[in-house]
Formats: sequence, C-alpha cells, structure tokens
Amino acid sequence: MIMGDRGTGKTTTIRALVDLLPEIPCVSDDPYNSSPEEEEVMSQEVRDRKASGEDLPLKYKKVPMIDLPLGATEDRVCGTIDIEKALTQGKKAFEPGLLAKANRGILYVDEADPGGAGGPPGVNLLDDHLVDVLLDSAAGGWNTVEREGISIRHPAKFILVGSGNPEEGELRPQLLDRFGMHALIRTERDPELRVKIVESTRDFADDPVGFREKYVDDNQEFATQILEAQIASAKDEQN
Repeated sequence: MIMGDRGTGKTTTIRALVDLLPEIPCVSDDPYNSSPEEEEVMSQEVRDRKASGEDLPLKYKKVPMIDLPLGATEDRVCGTIDIEKALTQGKKAFEPGLLAKANRGILYVDEADPGGAGGPPGVNLLDDHLVDVLLDSAAGGWNTVEREGISIRHPAKFILVGSGNPEEGELRPQLLDRFGMHALIRTERDPELRVKIVESTRDFADDPVGFREKYVDDNQEFATQILEAQIASAKDEQN
C-alpha cells in the first residue's frame, strides 16, 4: 500500500516496476499466464496437458500489470461463464476476468480521481464483496467462479498494490493488515530537487524515447539486483 500527497509520483513509480522485473516464461496459448513448470501458477488444463506428455508452446512476456477500475463488476473481476454455450453445447465456456490476467503479475488499485486531483485509497471505494474476493485470491492464489451449477477454478497469484492520498481518507482498518508492506511517499521540499523533477518532466514530454535511453543502464542495474535477490530468496526457501 503506497500513500502519498498528490503529485508525488506514486502511479509512475508503480508502473515503472514492470520495466525492472525480468520477463517470465508462459504457456503461449493459455489465458492465465500459466507457468510451464510451477504447478501453483498453472491452470488445470495446462496441468493435464503436461501430464499427458504434450510439448507446451512457450513465450516470454513482461510481468502483467493490470489496472482494477473502481467501477468494475464482479463478472469483470472474477470472470464469467457463458451459460448459453454451456446449456446448448455442454461446454464450460469461460471468459477470464482481471484476476486471470493478473496471475503471476501485479493487480493495481489506483486512487480514485483519474484526472489527477487526488482521492481516497481506491481499495476503500470497492464493494466489500469485491474486496473479499481480491484478498482471498491474493492469499490463496486461486479464483473460483460458480454459476448455474458450473464451477471454474483457475490460478490467480498476484501482488495486490493500492495507492492513495492520506489527506483524503484512510484505509479501512480491516484491510490494513492484509497489505504486507506500507510505504509513505512525502512531497520533496528541497528546492533544487524540485526544480530537477520539473525539468525531468519537461525533458520526458519533449523526447520520451531519448529520456528513457539515458536511464537504461541504471534500470538494468536495478533489474539485476532484483533478479539476484529473487535467486537468493529461492535458495533460502530450498534450504
């Protein structure tokens, strides 16, 4: 959970994470970003195909960054079943939702006002039932959709990230302990740094490609540090 005043770059910082994370291998024809090796982030269909000895087509893609609109319905978030096709053809036709797309990625609930004027934490504005679904999926790593006696279960292992302005509203107490990390971003007060931020914003607006190229080496250094930390964490878990 990232809290900070308006204009402190919360959304920009969160979206920049994708460029720092390594690409992940996915089964190319699977809508859940299924891993070809890790069963906890693998759909049942992919598990069955692997168990049968099928060679799974692979592709590498960036870690998904999925925005959760504040007006999203339960069907949009969880996915929905095509009842007509199920009844007429006897097939479990499932239209994946945002939880499916966010598997192995980041699900981002931004603050309320898309115009940049600030607002309370987006998670605060979600329906209680949707909040329960999000938290249960984030904790268990699976999403289950049941409609008309038909049940679909798919992996939904993601990092839930929220942002907001503490001046406009606090996060509901029952949600506070469900975020593993809380960060507070304060407005920069140093005049020289404020000028540098404004100049950098102007430079990016004038030449986005050239601006990004100047920081390729720095970003690569950060990305390498993240990858090394992931490898070290995996070794610790094995030990």
